[in-house]
Amino acid sequence: MKSALALLALCILTTPSFAQEHPAVTALPNSVYVGADGKFESAPDTALLQFRISVQEDAAQKAYEHASKDAEQVRQVLRANGIEPKAANVGFLSVQPVYEWKPKQKVIGYRVTTDVTLKLKDFSKIGPITQQLADANVSETQTLNYTLETIDEAKNKAVEDAYRRARNSADAIARASGRTLGELSYASVDTFENQRIPVPRMAHAMATRIESAPPPTEEFTPQTVTVTAHVNALFNLK
Repeated sequence: MKSALALLALCILTTPSFAQEHPAVTALPNSVYVGADGKFESAPDTALLQFRISVQEDAAQKAYEHASKDAEQVRQVLRANGIEPKAANVGFLSVQPVYEWKPKQKVIGYRVTTDVTLKLKDFSKIGPITQQLADANVSETQTLNYTLETIDEAKNKAVEDAYRRARNSADAIARASGRTLGELSYASVDTFENQRIPVPRMAHAMATRIESAPPPTEEFTPQTVTVTAHVNALFNLK
């Protein structure tokens, strides 16, 4: 029995939470190999507001002028809320012909499209900005998502939690076998940030609200951002 314990090489794997393959490690004599998941939840520090300016006119120049007018309304909304227009990012500007296919193909107009992304640190501005953009009728949809830009610290905390769980499991095995847990010999780490699917909201529906109604986001708490980690660790046994 003692000789068997001298060659103890145990591998404990928690139920996998992630659809991925972890590195294969050759079990060594007098060692214990464990795997564990950990997580860390944090309040988001950034709101990401995305919307699209899309207009159509019978001539390209008229469509461009219409889009420019809508863009100026966006600038006014931002300035009214104490935000410089340069804080918003424009992804692209597209000018495309619009066709009618029956009875034969012909150009019936031109559509100008551009996507706008705005990052907000002050969440109190979200309600007024989304409402004012809806009132200005410059976009059919708005997408709001919350993110964590200071992600590295959250990842470290998730790794610490996973390692603590892994070490606790290894220590339990060592004590159960009458051994003492030694130093860490090997470790691998994987971290993941939960991906939230942003849900677009119809701006026109917002524009028809009762004037006294509060913004859709008022008094609600933004959803937390969860960072998870998986740690595989190989410990020596004394």
